[in-house]
Amino acid sequence: MNDQGSLFDSGCHAAAERLTSGAVVLRGFALSVAPTLLADVERISRAAPFRHMETPGGFRMSVGITNCGALGWVADRRGYRYTRTDPISGQPWPAMPASFLELAGRAAHEGGYPQFVPDACLVNQYMPGARVTPHQDRNEMDFSQPVVSVSLGLPAAFQFGGLERTAAFVRLLLEHGDTVVWGGVSRLHYHGVLPVKPGSHRLTGSRRINLSFRRAG
Repeated sequence: MNDQGSLFDSGCHAAAERLTSGAVVLRGFALSVAPTLLADVERISRAAPFRHMETPGGFRMSVGITNCGALGWVADRRGYRYTRTDPISGQPWPAMPASFLELAGRAAHEGGYPQFVPDACLVNQYMPGARVTPHQDRNEMDFSQPVVSVSLGLPAAFQFGGLERTAAFVRLLLEHGDTVVWGGVSRLHYHGVLPVKPGSHRLTGSRRINLSFRRAG
């Protein structure tokens, strides 16, 4: 068996902790493959460096972002969208590593969404103080496909709400290796991340890395 085929041999199945209808948390699901994922993140960020994108309103995002896969998510004064090339280099986004594809597919299956094959992965880098305000992921073409979100490094307080911004939010702490899967009736629920607190993790130092897998095209 090749290395990629054996990534999950040590076992990474996790009981699905129900967050709301259609959404689950898989505690520690990515722990066994975290070093491989992070090594792939470093390769991706060398080819397409993290950058702080600008919102349509002219605000600088506090989270550093890069992408891999056939499509990459970008933001600027023209809006939010997916592109096939990195607007900085003009080159295609780095290919999605096999480790990413395997993890995303297995997590989606555990969460109740079999046969998920992402074509985009946002790689987000949070330094202390970085946050993401509540939003919906709605730039994708097919809302029948879930979102798979993997937390690595520093912990973060994740907020998960409803279909309206004013709906009540559930807040939970996501730690290294935790994976959240949401889709179906929860696919367009608002969600966000509170400011990351200072700290140090043995694999990521002062950073939190988040992998957000989608079927965008």
